[in-house]
Amino acid sequence: MPRPFLKYCGIHSFSDYTVCLESASDFLGFVFYQKSPRHIKPEAIADWVRRAGQRKKPLVGVFVNPTFDELRVVLQTAPLDIIQLHGEETPTFVTEVQKTFHKRVWKAIHHTPGACGLMAQYEHTVDGFVIDCKVKDAWGGTGVRFDWTYVPDYTEEARRQGVPCFIAGGITPDNIEKLLAFDPMAIDLASGIECEGKKSRRLIQDLERKVGANDETLSRCTRAIR
Repeated sequence: MPRPFLKYCGIHSFSDYTVCLESASDFLGFVFYQKSPRHIKPEAIADWVRRAGQRKKPLVGVFVNPTFDELRVVLQTAPLDIIQLHGEETPTFVTEVQKTFHKRVWKAIHHTPGACGLMAQYEHTVDGFVIDCKVKDAWGGTGVRFDWTYVPDYTEEARRQGVPCFIAGGITPDNIEKLLAFDPMAIDLASGIECEGKKSRRLIQDLERKVGANDETLSRCTRAIR
């Protein structure tokens, strides 16, 4: 059984970037929501990519209810491959973003008992899903997990649409094996691989050992975004 895809999100320092770049992650995520503690400026990402010398992984930009101007400003500077919309963006908005910026778009769906029906509304529109847990006024990145017994339902709907589905929220090396029991297609982590607010090489290696990550990462992630 192939391992799930891995996305390490909330990268907000050059140290974070290099640690994740050297990991077995398939995607690297950056948050452009200003109210997030992991908010980053596009100029920083462009600088990190230049300093690292060689891009090896697709870069994902996370936005919450952005305007087209906000997207344009970021994309003019940061070399993003994928736009992740984490707010209340409609299927029509997603389509316009794709047409305007010629980027793949992932849509975050917040877990509720009827979330699979909401996923269905984006069929033939989005290029992937992220299922997360919304807590009060926070749009994500809270470190709170939802009921993972719903994971097979999300996976089934994503497979029906022929797109990847990332499970996010409260995932750590300590509980990753419980999540793996539900056979997720892909996993999205931020705080779960951090120590004192920084991406931890030790935690990442522990998680990747349990996930069964290997050296096929580049070919897998390249296939995933085509």
